[in-house]
Amino acid sequence: MSSNHVSNFMPPLRTLQVFEAAARHQSFTAAGRDIGITQSAVSRQIADLEEYLKQKLFIRSGPRLSLTRVGETLAQGLAHALADMQKSVLEARDITDKRVVTLSMLPSVAAKWLAPQLGLFIQKHPDIDLRVSATRHLVDFAAEGIDAAIRYGNGEWPGAVAVRLGTEKVQPVCTPEYARRMNLKAPADLLRATLFWGDIEEDWRKWFTAAGVSKIETSRGPKLGDDTAILQAVIEHQGVALGRSLLTKTDLETGRLIAPFPLTLEASYSYWLVCPGGHEEGQSLAAVKDWIIGAFAE
Repeated sequence: MSSNHVSNFMPPLRTLQVFEAAARHQSFTAAGRDIGITQSAVSRQIADLEEYLKQKLFIRSGPRLSLTRVGETLAQGLAHALADMQKSVLEARDITDKRVVTLSMLPSVAAKWLAPQLGLFIQKHPDIDLRVSATRHLVDFAAEGIDAAIRYGNGEWPGAVAVRLGTEKVQPVCTPEYARRMNLKAPADLLRATLFWGDIEEDWRKWFTAAGVSKIETSRGPKLGDDTAILQAVIEHQGVALGRSLLTKTDLETGRLIAPFPLTLEASYSYWLVCPGGHEEGQSLAAVKDWIIGAFAE
């Protein structure tokens, strides 16, 4: 093999991916977390790439990293090249795997709204492979391969098309056993109960004000950000939560939870079906969207 042929030989794609992640994060540790390898493995691959190029790619100053001019040039080129490759793969997937639809939604919506209805969806669309990414972060549709998302908010997501699915009500929920144990007869009785706090706009202060109850200790009670965790704690007879009607519907219908008082608050935000702007919609995605809109309408 000639030396000229060797010099034109490309380093492994994985090595280039590792470098791109390290350049993006300017940290070997963060790059390792991003792509699922150790910091030392990142360091070894960067060293191999520098040896291949006979150039330094990073300037190391203690724990801090910065790119050399060669490193910056390579990083910019690789970022564009890898993005183009990912786009090509996703487009190929759309062509060859038209029956797969990937949805993103909050973990609480996946567990409490979608899961109980999956059987109905499968009966109606047995040929569609529905995949769910349960996450709290706002997804990058193209980068993460997401076709559509169910989100809770005001409907304003730049670059996306949002269809309003519906709103909900908020009211105290607990198990029948807990209501008996705490003798919950009037709204003021909740002041001696364990109250779970979430991260929604409607909170216990607003509910007690609407119920005509004052002197609530706003700092009292566990504060959990995830509605699934809150409702599971309530189901385990641990206290009372301000339940969102979409998420508590099944548990209330089965009697696993009760609403000890009829007073409800209107939610400030709504549920939305969000899709990337300018994306060509296939038949499978259209069918999933129609099903979701119909299920919310019911």
